Amino acid sequence: MLQKKDGRYEVYGNPITERQTRAADQWKAMLAKKFNYDPNEKFNLTVEDHPYDSGIFGLKNIVRNGNGKPLDKTNGVIVSTIRMGFGHYRIAMAGVSAAKAMGFTPYWLDLLGIPGISTDVINWCNTNYSKYSRISQRYPWFDKYVWESLTTGEPTLPGLDALFNYMTSTWPWRFLKTEVKDYKMSELFNNLYGALPSDMPTLTSHMWTAMGAVAGGMTNVVDMMFDNWPMAFQLTEGAKHAVQSPSGYYGFRAMRGFDDKGKVLKPVPQDALFFTGHHVDHELVENIEVDCADRITRMNAKEPRRFLVTMGGAGAQRELFKAIIEHAVPMIEKDQIALFINLGDHKDNWVWLQEQLAHHKDLINTHFTWEDTKEFTDSIRKKPAHGLHIFLHDNTFHAVYATNYLMRVMDVMITKPSELAFYPVPKIFNARVGGHEMWGAIRGAEIGDSTVETRTIPQTLQAIDLLTEADDLLAMFCDCIVKNKSIGIYDGAYKSVELATGKKFKR
Repeated sequence: MLQKKDGRYEVYGNPITERQTRAADQWKAMLAKKFNYDPNEKFNLTVEDHPYDSGIFGLKNIVRNGNGKPLDKTNGVIVSTIRMGFGHYRIAMAGVSAAKAMGFTPYWLDLLGIPGISTDVINWCNTNYSKYSRISQRYPWFDKYVWESLTTGEPTLPGLDALFNYMTSTWPWRFLKTEVKDYKMSELFNNLYGALPSDMPTLTSHMWTAMGAVAGGMTNVVDMMFDNWPMAFQLTEGAKHAVQSPSGYYGFRAMRGFDDKGKVLKPVPQDALFFTGHHVDHELVENIEVDCADRITRMNAKEPRRFLVTMGGAGAQRELFKAIIEHAVPMIEKDQIALFINLGDHKDNWVWLQEQLAHHKDLINTHFTWEDTKEFTDSIRKKPAHGLHIFLHDNTFHAVYATNYLMRVMDVMITKPSELAFYPVPKIFNARVGGHEMWGAIRGAEIGDSTVETRTIPQTLQAIDLLTEADDLLAMFCDCIVKNKSIGIYDGAYKSVELATGKKFKR
């Protein structure tokens, strides 16, 4: 719980200023008024089958004012998430998958699926984040001098300190003052979480879900932390934090750079912080050796190299994807590669993509339902794949999980270094969206399952050619992935469940 001492909020014994404290209180008060917060509001939460699980996890969905059954806390694990991009959903799916593999019943709690103030507040915040993220990809100067600074907590150019200080006075993700503002905002979700069993094992995949759970009185919260660049707003005093990398662990432990004036802070207690490894689905981790062996078999048989491209919302990187597609079409026609494009649930991108492929309609194979995506993916596990395949789904759950399901039959995935940076599949990293993602690319490159970040379109296309025309890189990436599994690098989801339940995973 957030503590106040001598009129100042503290995070692990580190006080912010009185001015920052007032700003945090005013932030909560503004949102409470804007969205008509009722401190006495009651949440009647029940459980029903998840509408899109389709037998994937045996997942139960927590709903408000439904006609479902009550939660069974005896063998259940709550996994709480929100959609802000796909990364937080993906981490939650890894937690669900690991919980199921360890014998627990997973309960899905999506704050955007619960009508009320949490939905109103998060949608409002997400709209602003998405807007600036799109701007950063359309205007290089904004990305370099504004968005990079905002998302790393460091000015990108000497002499811009004044601008940097102005920007971070409103949205300084790396600093403690933002952690406190986010916690105060998340206190508005306390009635929702207060309706759940307070000691039930709970995994969270976004700091607002962790903060809301703690504010609501939950005592067994494990935050499956994202990215590889420590920022103070990811901390929630009262929760356990599952960190994916050793460098991330050190940054959080030392609270490195979390003071907006550069002061060295008191460290996070070691009983609040745990290096767990990457948060990855059980199905992917369990089958690493088999899937990497299949990649090498396809490589030796000279089958078309399989590339999976993940495309985000709003078309922020359309110039890049257009270049990839134009580069790939001749190679598809020569049967050198097979290209798979997951559009998620973004119909606008399909409208745009059809225009780009107007002269190559004969190459296109579409997969627009989960049943078709699953059937097609299963059909190419041991058989060659050809052509251009487009995946589009009508809901976030299948949109996200389609990439996870396809990973096992892909040779190479092309992605920005978001949460997909932590997954055990050979990867080409295209340009990041926000400075914090740079460190995901560094992590992947250093453990040997990915390229370095290809910051320009020519660099990305060069990587595609290298991984198509020669075998050394693919073989090296697969070898590293198998070795990484043997030392537990991809065990973060299992260990998060262990932290919440006390039960050890036995492979």
